[in-house]
Amino acid sequence: MKIHRIEYDGIGHGANVTRDVAPEPRPVFRLPPMDSVVYDKQGALGAQDDLSGGGRVFAAAPSRALATEAVHAGREDLAALGLHAAPIDLSTTYPSYDSRGEAARIDAFAADGAEPEGPPVYARLGNPTVARFETALARLEGTESAVAFASGMAALSAVLLVRNAMGLRHVVAVRPLYGCSDHLLTAGLLGTEVTWVDPAGIADALRPDTGLVMVESPANPTLAELDLRAIAHSCGSVPLLADNTFATPVLQRPAEHGARLVLHSATKYLGGHGDVMAGVVACDEELARKLRQVRFATGGVLHPLAGYLLLRGLSTLPVRVRAASANAAELARRLAADPRVARVHYPRIGGAMIAFEVHGDPHEVIAGVRLVTPAVSLGSVDSLIQHPASISHRIVPSADRQDAGVSDRLLRLSVGLEDVDDLWADLEAALGFTSRG
Repeated sequence: MKIHRIEYDGIGHGANVTRDVAPEPRPVFRLPPMDSVVYDKQGALGAQDDLSGGGRVFAAAPSRALATEAVHAGREDLAALGLHAAPIDLSTTYPSYDSRGEAARIDAFAADGAEPEGPPVYARLGNPTVARFETALARLEGTESAVAFASGMAALSAVLLVRNAMGLRHVVAVRPLYGCSDHLLTAGLLGTEVTWVDPAGIADALRPDTGLVMVESPANPTLAELDLRAIAHSCGSVPLLADNTFATPVLQRPAEHGARLVLHSATKYLGGHGDVMAGVVACDEELARKLRQVRFATGGVLHPLAGYLLLRGLSTLPVRVRAASANAAELARRLAADPRVARVHYPRIGGAMIAFEVHGDPHEVIAGVRLVTPAVSLGSVDSLIQHPASISHRIVPSADRQDAGVSDRLLRLSVGLEDVDDLWADLEAALGFTSRG
């Protein structure tokens, strides 16, 4: 049996095709090479930027590797403050005896959405701990800014509200997306109208009121991959939003391929331990200002403790992705060789997600695991398995699910950091419960 990698053609404008790759000996997973990150005066680390927070200027390296940024971004001022761990600021409000100055800063935020200068005003306007996470994530994604929210769906909702407020309510999207993202667009809950297309149809689907093109690559749950650069070209002046939850900036940075907005359910790999719910949008500062205004007005703010956990999660992100991806590549190989498995989907980009279809009853696999956790969500240090047609994509109409490649026999496996032989023993035993159909 072969491992299937689902992708669009070389320029990203063809029909969805399947490419078969025969199983090979146990692969060695390697992260793709990534250029060092260079930041200008707006983005962060110039040679003479003030990293102390107290006026003392430290020279910074002109460029740093992603693994280094994961550990140090958002924390450069700590040593000068006499701290090693980032502080958690739980204040909801901040005293000030200068009410005129407060009024001026609030007026400025209302006018342009820029982060208020000086000390914080109110937690819904911004929080210092959350700001550290936003800074770090923007560095990793290679964008000017990032804006954090209480969940991934809150983050996507804010993007749609920003575009709607500009009279741009039409969205062009490519399936599959995460099930709730699909539902939010299809149901028009925020006043949006969506046109679903293949990548080849994006340019023709654009209208004067199109405010956004949305894709997810690798896609949830089929792991279909898209040519983001070609899609960004098809978008013209319409912003491309790429959901990068599955890949993380460790495996790809969509902004480098033309995406103007990069969406994460930070609940997943960015947090990485199944104990924080959050969302974040990495983007240019112009869009970030509008997103901050929507966040302030709607209240979808991230709790400071969640911001702290996410900042800590980023520091181990490259290590976790590398280790989990090595496990996933090996499990994909073993699943492809198992006669009880009809099809295996594993992306060319690599990563820690696998989708596979069984000949028998997929529900029996869910019921049969003992080490792997049968639960929705993904990206945790422990392995999780779920049946998308029953849970994550249940809200998507059955016909639309099927058209997007989400079959009723498809299982989605988020591979964690356990020993790969222990994981295989559990999966192999669970597959024994399936009846051939």
